[in-house]
Amino acid sequence: MYDTMVVGFDDSLSSKAALIEASNRVRKHGGKLIMVHAVFFDTEEFGIAPDQLDKRMKIGEKVCIESKEKIASEFGIEVQSLLCEGDPPDVILDVAQGKKADLIVLGTYGRRGLNRLLMGSVTSRIIVDAPTDVLVVKKPCTECTGEYSSILVPYDGSDFSKRALNRACQIACQDNSKVTVLYVIPRYEEMVNFFKTESIQKSLMKEAEKITASAKDFAELQGAVVSTQVTDGYVPDRITEIAREKGHDLIVMGSHGYRGMNKAIIGSTTERVLLNAGCPILIVR
Repeated sequence: MYDTMVVGFDDSLSSKAALIEASNRVRKHGGKLIMVHAVFFDTEEFGIAPDQLDKRMKIGEKVCIESKEKIASEFGIEVQSLLCEGDPPDVILDVAQGKKADLIVLGTYGRRGLNRLLMGSVTSRIIVDAPTDVLVVKKPCTECTGEYSSILVPYDGSDFSKRALNRACQIACQDNSKVTVLYVIPRYEEMVNFFKTESIQKSLMKEAEKITASAKDFAELQGAVVSTQVTDGYVPDRITEIAREKGHDLIVMGSHGYRGMNKAIIGSTTERVLLNAGCPILIVR
């Protein structure tokens, strides 16, 4: 399914987890693995200490060689490593496009990372601009098996969520895993201050059941084992709560989610799920 994977690697624990996760999938399902280490060039910083760039490039080269040898030894697969100068998101995106990659794999990325308020600029920029799917690995290295037994797909009937469901079904057929299609009815009364009558509640539930039934029919045609769930609440919080409660080990989402994304910021649903989920999240193009 994924023929070429590009892994953003900076020797942090999170990027090591991403590399191990990708290596496991390549070992089990085949494909090419490319590890990318970017050394950011800051004109002001290196103008003061010009020798620092050369030192960091040498450190990066050593890190790449050691990691490449370790993966080859432990997983028995070949890894191509690229040491590049430049801003990490630009480098990773350029390599992904140049190598015609169909998946970018990231940890909760490096020194710019994630914080409680906003996704780190590296991860968010890559997700917004990526020409392909992006897998964000959020778990320790020891838990990175590269396989998923229970996949959660937040679904709203949009084309973006349909593509996510299709990808989830492909993964499920590979890994012999189960898919849960989740529809969250937003609490409109909290958003626009209106009273939700019993009639409105029934209408919303009927529509939700119609959408999830259609999704189940589609997934079963793809050969996936699928169940559906309808709930209500604040959408991103319910997604992460249910993933945690039910033990789902992968969340698959469309790239535009419920509220969309633009070039400035990831849509609020996708962003909050990425921030708060405890399992990997696959963002599907």
